[in-house]
Amino acid sequence: MKYILLLLSFFTVLALSGCEGKTHTGSTHQNMNHETKEEMNSTQVKFSFNGSPESDKKVELHIQVNSLKGKPVDQFEIEHEKLMHLIVVSKDLSFFDHLHPQYKGKGLFTVTPNFPNGGEYKLFADFIPKGSDKNLKSELVKVSGHQAKPISLIPDKILTKVIDGKEVTLKFNKLTTNDEVKMTFTIKDAKTKKDINDLQPYLGAIGHVVAISGDTNTYLHVHPMNEKSSGPDAEFMTSFPKKGLYKIWGQFKQNGEVFIVPFVVDVP
Repeated sequence: MKYILLLLSFFTVLALSGCEGKTHTGSTHQNMNHETKEEMNSTQVKFSFNGSPESDKKVELHIQVNSLKGKPVDQFEIEHEKLMHLIVVSKDLSFFDHLHPQYKGKGLFTVTPNFPNGGEYKLFADFIPKGSDKNLKSELVKVSGHQAKPISLIPDKILTKVIDGKEVTLKFNKLTTNDEVKMTFTIKDAKTKKDINDLQPYLGAIGHVVAISGDTNTYLHVHPMNEKSSGPDAEFMTSFPKKGLYKIWGQFKQNGEVFIVPFVVDVP
């Protein structure tokens, strides 16, 4: 398993680096109980807007998935309750959104993203054509409108944060590249410090984690080791393919509400 992860990480960097503004595939989904094979060219995807994307303006995004021969891919596998997961981040990673485009048939997905400010955004479409391996396609989008001042990506000195009344601590068994790394989120009540044991399934699991490198060229979508857990610990296994800064978003659900906790780490 260790050597398979190393090989996958190597191909992930090859697939994602130097591809700004282009569509491409690469399987960076990591799951302790699931091995994903790399398929570099199973589909081609076109991202297009029904108008010019502008901050705080509702403009529909079309994601057309075709085969390499140009024919629409009309069947997809359901993964964690959805046919497609779309991750939207600003270029400085200060903004994050996890969307689920609606399937309209004949390979067409539609969704209306929210861009809070003008500037550059990176879109990651994560899906599985029926009978194929996982595909990842990305696109760099320029959004018009007022641009906020970029926020520098600075590693968190303390990996504990309070979000929506919950105290969340992130721990690693080790922090290194090209090796299996276990990350554990421990969730407590911020006031009482008592463990939270009633987390609800979010998209069929205790939680989901997305990690993106500071240059936005490396994307990891990680599912939990024990999907049926309800807290206080949520454990994930992944592998960082290269050194540098990563922003990590943990997504969890309690009392019917999804909460997202971000951390920035420097992987040596």
